[in-house]
Amino acid sequence: MLVMWQATDWHARVAARLAAPVDSAAPGDVDFAPADRPLTAAAVLVPLVARDGGATVLLTVRTDTLPDHPGQISFPGGRIEAGDADAVAAALRETREEVGIGAEYVTVAGRLGDYATGTGFLVTPVVGFVRAGFRLVLCEDEVADVFEVPLAFVLDPANHRRESRQLRRALRSYWVMEWQGRRIWGATAGMLVNLAGRLAE
Repeated sequence: MLVMWQATDWHARVAARLAAPVDSAAPGDVDFAPADRPLTAAAVLVPLVARDGGATVLLTVRTDTLPDHPGQISFPGGRIEAGDADAVAAALRETREEVGIGAEYVTVAGRLGDYATGTGFLVTPVVGFVRAGFRLVLCEDEVADVFEVPLAFVLDPANHRRESRQLRRALRSYWVMEWQGRRIWGATAGMLVNLAGRLAE
C-alpha cells in the first residue's frame, strides 16, 4: 500500500478510485446530526500533499475560541456561502482563508460522501492534490496549528479505532485515529476512514 502512494502515477490512481459512485453507507459514516432542525451546508478540503517520503494529508487544529468544534482537529473548510458556486468553490475559498493555500496549488480529485455532524452541518468533503511550494498563512482567529499525517497511516485499517460515548441520551460511536500524540476523532476521522475505504476499493 505504501509503495502505491509513493508511485509517480498516484494522482491518477486516487482520481480513478474517487470516480466510482459514492456509497452513502460507506464505512465510517457516523450520524450525530440533530433531527429537529435543517442541516447547514458546508464543505471541507481533504488536502493530499506530495512529499518526498510519500503523500500526506494536511490537517488543522482549530482554536479554542471557535463556537463549533473548538480545539479539535479538522480539515480546512466551513459553510457554503451564497457567493460560492458550489461545494468545491467553498472548500477552496475556505482553504485560502484559513491556511493561505490558494486554488492555484490545488487540483480537485473528487469528492467523498456528504457527512452530517452533531453540530448541524452537512459537510461535503472535496479531495484535492496540493502541489509543493505553497506557504502557510494561518488565520489566527480560526487555526491554531497545521500538521501532516502520512496517507499510508490513514489508509491502514489498523490505525482506525471505534470509541463510544453518551450523547443526547444515546450511546454514539465514532472513529478515532492517534498520530504522534494528536487525537483525530469524530467527523474528521470518519471522513478519513471513508477516504481509506474509497481508495481501497
